[in-house]
Order: sequence, then C-alpha cells, then structure tokens
Amino acid sequence: MADGSLMSTASLKGKVSDEEWKTRVELAALYRLVALYGWDDMIFTHISARIPGTDHHFLINPYGQFFGEITASSLVKIDLEGNILQETPYFINPAGFTIHSAIHEARDDAHFVMHLHSDQGVAVAAQAEGLLPLSQHALIVLPRLAYHDYEGIALNHDEKERLVADLGGENTLMLLRNHGTLSVGQSAAGCWVGMFYLERACKQQVMALSGGRDSVLFAPKASILEVARQTASRGPSMEPIGKLAWSGCLRRLQRESPGFDA
Repeated sequence: MADGSLMSTASLKGKVSDEEWKTRVELAALYRLVALYGWDDMIFTHISARIPGTDHHFLINPYGQFFGEITASSLVKIDLEGNILQETPYFINPAGFTIHSAIHEARDDAHFVMHLHSDQGVAVAAQAEGLLPLSQHALIVLPRLAYHDYEGIALNHDEKERLVADLGGENTLMLLRNHGTLSVGQSAAGCWVGMFYLERACKQQVMALSGGRDSVLFAPKASILEVARQTASRGPSMEPIGKLAWSGCLRRLQRESPGFDA
C-alpha cells in the first residue's frame, strides 16, 4: 500500500490494449486540465473512465497523487466491486469508488465521470435555489442539470441507488448539494466541456450575487426557452462542442503540463 508519496511508475504503453491506453491518456489529460484550471482539491476528488470492451472495468486516480502529477500509466484499473485489477503500488479513494461505480454501472453512456469540489461549484451547490438563469453558460447547462441531496461523505454504498435515480437516464451534469459538481460524458471531450460550462456558470453566479440578489438581472423566460431550443439538437450531452475544443485542450497540456501521456 502506498504511503502517499510520489512513486515512479513504469510505462504501460504497449502492455495494455490500444483501447485501454487511449482511455488512460485521455483520462490523465482530464486530471491535468482540472489542475491547470485550479479546480482540484489536492487529492480529494476523482475522475474515472470505463475501459472499452471490458465488463465495466474502469480507471481512477491513484489516491495520494495530486492531479498535476497523474500520468496515463499511474491510473488504477478496478472493477465494480472495487477490486484492483493490476499490479500497482497505489490504492484508491473509497468515496470515489462509491460515486463512480454507481454511475458507470447504471449508465451505458457514462464512459467518463468527473466529480469536483471547486469553490464556486460547492458555493452554488449550497444555495437553496441552485443554479440560476443568470448567464448564457447557465442557460446551456440548465436543461442537462440534476441535483442530489447531501448524505455525508460518499462511503455508504446504499447511497448509490439514490444518486443514480437523481441523475436520471439522460442528465449529464449534476450539483451534489453542499458537496460539488459532477459531469458525465460519452467521451473525455464531452465530459470536460460539460464540466467547463457548469463550473463557469457557477463562478459567474457567485460573482453576480456578490452585489446582492436584488440587483441581479435574470434572463427573460423567452430567452431561457430559446437557448434550450437552440441547444436541443445536442441532446443532453456536450459531445459535439466538446470534440471541437478537445484537440486545443490537449495542445495546451503539451505546452503547460507535459508528461500526462506517459
């Protein structure tokens, strides 16, 4: 079992399937992007990815590594029971397993799942009204957004059923009350851009409300409906627009956080 210190990890490139390696690289990129945007919480949140062609095996962060340190080879492969399926010096965050295993098992489209504790995400998750229609980002998010009430640190497996029920069959974004944000994607790109919009909408709301609620301008109801109509062709996910932005995100990582794909 790891003591939390950073250990060197032998490269798994060429030692796992091409599909698994591609998934590892994309998941490591998500961790580095979260760190780059300052949305990480030291070692205490998690992003996961289902490995294609397996019986719901998925990858998650090695508990003890900061997000800016994670590489494709250091990610830990587990099954839905939390069993580690590879030789590794690391273990996993039990709370991360509870949330991610529930969603991966229940949603076939949940190839990537991201959960964060950003300041702005927690702030809005703690506001009784939740996300308000104050910005274009919020209007894009709202038709895809679900809520889940806080039940304590996610260590109780009986919470899984309620979490999945609250997320529903099509929503891809969620505010975990008093806790944080969550994004689900068919691809790393869709998962990332969904979270990007949700986090930006939360930050904009916190900034807007800093001047007092009475002075805030809500989007007109007609505009709310129009944005929902304009984005309906994307369905509940952010996949199409995500794919447009993803290659640029990877280029930025190569410049500013190289080594994620090792």
